[in-house]
Amino acid sequence: MPENVQPIRVSIICNAYNHSKYIREALDGFMMQKTSFRFEVLVHDDASTDGTADIIREYEAKYPEVIKPIYQTENQYSKGVKISAQYQYPRVSGEYVAFCEGDDYWTDPMKLQKQVDLLDMHPDVDICSHAHFQIDAQTGGVIFHCIRRNKTDIIPTEEIILGGGGYVATASLLYRSALLKKIPPFRQMIGIDYTIQVHGALRGGMLYIPDEMSAKRVNVPASWTTRMAGDKKRKRAHKDRMYKMLCQMDRDTEGRYHKAIAKVKARTRLEKYLLPLRGMLRRK
Repeated sequence: MPENVQPIRVSIICNAYNHSKYIREALDGFMMQKTSFRFEVLVHDDASTDGTADIIREYEAKYPEVIKPIYQTENQYSKGVKISAQYQYPRVSGEYVAFCEGDDYWTDPMKLQKQVDLLDMHPDVDICSHAHFQIDAQTGGVIFHCIRRNKTDIIPTEEIILGGGGYVATASLLYRSALLKKIPPFRQMIGIDYTIQVHGALRGGMLYIPDEMSAKRVNVPASWTTRMAGDKKRKRAHKDRMYKMLCQMDRDTEGRYHKAIAKVKARTRLEKYLLPLRGMLRRK
């Protein structure tokens, strides 16, 4: 690296698939960031069929030093490939990693700077999140505002475990890339929002900023959440995988959070067995 070129401090991971309606807003949210450091945008397009890749190419041509895409010719997710673990994490060069799916977006140009500054001040904490709001992908309307604290604070690990994957938004997360060097077995079992959050919070909890700095879209057609909601069998299988993962989490953490994990396990088991009942109630 030339002497006058600053090292990259933040690697932004953005996974996209058929997000042509949304990807510009995601990419604009990255490029509007005002920082005192360099960052890179690691985009992975999983063989989109709707023109998403063409939009990414526009941004790559405009910001070649920042936008660093991978364009798949065959869909990898359908083959069971873990996209981030296989294609994204090995490319990370920053001290910190930020996440934003191609259908979500950032709303504050100071988001990265605020989070990096805060983590720099707290070397004993590995992860930082912030407030966000949810927006309906169909209507464009705001559904609700999610603010977990009214001041900058540290959320205890137990609270993150109890909160579930939706406790904070994926697009709000920034954590130390050193965590990628040793991913615990429970996160290897299921690499979802929830396990990322818990893994990041294990050492010192999760730093939280009450500023709303990102938007999470819901009711996105063909999204993982939408597909899961309409498939009872798939939801039951997911609950089984979650239960096994929680058992592994308890082992990986040597029982330090046993009470919190036990509560989530009980909730997961109950949700699984309530699924048929919910279906019957809807039919009535």
